[in-house]
Amino acid sequence: MSCDIGMYGLAIMGQNFALNMASQGFSVCVGNRSHSKVVTTVARAQNEGNLPITPSESPQDFCSKLKKPRKIVILVQAGKPVDMTIEALSEYLEEGDLIIDGGNEWFPHQIRRSTELAEKGILFIGMGISGGEEGARNGPSLMPGGPKEAYDMIEPILMKCAAKAPDGTPCTGYCGPIGAGNYVKMVHNGIEYGDMQLISEVYDILKTIVGMSNKEMSDLFHEWNKGELESYLIEITAKIFAKKEDREDAAADGYVVDQILDKTGMKGTGRWTVQEAAEQSVAAPVIAASLDSRYLSARKEERVAAEKLLEGPPEESKPLVDKDQIIADLQSALYCAKVTSYAQGLSIIRAASDKHGWDVDLSLCASMWRGGCIIRAALLTKITNALTNNPGLANLLVDKGGFAAELNARHMAWRRIVSLGVACGIATPALSAGLSYYDQYRRGRLPANLIQAQRDFFGGHTYERVDKPSGQTFHTLWDESHKDIGDLTGRTAGEI
Repeated sequence: MSCDIGMYGLAIMGQNFALNMASQGFSVCVGNRSHSKVVTTVARAQNEGNLPITPSESPQDFCSKLKKPRKIVILVQAGKPVDMTIEALSEYLEEGDLIIDGGNEWFPHQIRRSTELAEKGILFIGMGISGGEEGARNGPSLMPGGPKEAYDMIEPILMKCAAKAPDGTPCTGYCGPIGAGNYVKMVHNGIEYGDMQLISEVYDILKTIVGMSNKEMSDLFHEWNKGELESYLIEITAKIFAKKEDREDAAADGYVVDQILDKTGMKGTGRWTVQEAAEQSVAAPVIAASLDSRYLSARKEERVAAEKLLEGPPEESKPLVDKDQIIADLQSALYCAKVTSYAQGLSIIRAASDKHGWDVDLSLCASMWRGGCIIRAALLTKITNALTNNPGLANLLVDKGGFAAELNARHMAWRRIVSLGVACGIATPALSAGLSYYDQYRRGRLPANLIQAQRDFFGGHTYERVDKPSGQTFHTLWDESHKDIGDLTGRTAGEI
């Protein structure tokens, strides 16, 4: 029993995280269902600096080589494989041992597993890991949720292995009880969906309306990455635009991005985020629009057929525009829309935290996302500071003197871009959704009074009045078909 921690599941993410832990001086026992990956991982450890990696032959052998109380990270495919792995390992574990599942998992599953393992005295953490293969090896963002005593057992390892923010802060921390870590990671991925869709809409306008080449767009994104839009996604987008074909069967001097089929894949975390937004009654239109866009992209054959039948604006009706102005406006529009996307994601986490009693620190979430993860961005330092200075901030949009001032100064550029897209027949679903969210949120009165009147008309659902105390309900006999419905008590029962 010599190893500090175990890693079970040695696909590329598991291998890289095992090597990461070993690089930080922790001795790591590695195991896998198929032994060939154990051999590969050990060979990598030797080649990458003779790192302290110990192989195992079986679940029993794996568990026998760990110091007590045992600490095990598992990184296998979500769903049934996780349950099978836990079952195989727990047979050889004892009371006080700890299992950490680092996969992208639906948070109720983690709550169930924690309850089942608690009956055996085994601790369990569900931990979101973001950063892809590179992050897993060199420092990811780690979002653990589980019993505090379990987190305390693993904290020294997580703090060393996590990415570091620009100020040196480890991109990890205690998210809350079981379920909270996976929930934070799920919303991270939803924000990621929104970010990617926003960038793709900017690309569409630059390419289709401005007429920029891939080289010009690469240069522009490289410049944007030096300023307020600095982020991992902007950085890699600049590199993507610059990548030329290196396949022998490809057209000479072509670019890879132009040959990629316009059908977006996904693993499900974005859909979970939208489902949870609905469950928590939180508006998340940017994330929802990004999900809808992926669904539409998958209907390639239908879109190709529709292109032959459906018309867009005629060329003569398209506005004459200044290209430099468009580029400047796009920078502002992208920044503003990103703020709304983060605001929506954090609102989902806050609502779920309140509902489940998790006490999630939103400023910690933003801080954890500053390095290692896919949505890491300079913007997150501002978000961290805003939430640290005002933990009760209802929404990033009302960060007085901060984001509120920036949105007030830039929203006209945002409007010009959305209007340009409409005029030219270029869809901007996420940019538009963000702007609509902003316009709804900033208005003290919305046309929802009409919707409530309609509900009362056809269903007697009652309504409140602006000239009466809150909580009082009223019903109107709208025409001769309506009758007195008597006591209004309970007419709003079941509303969410």
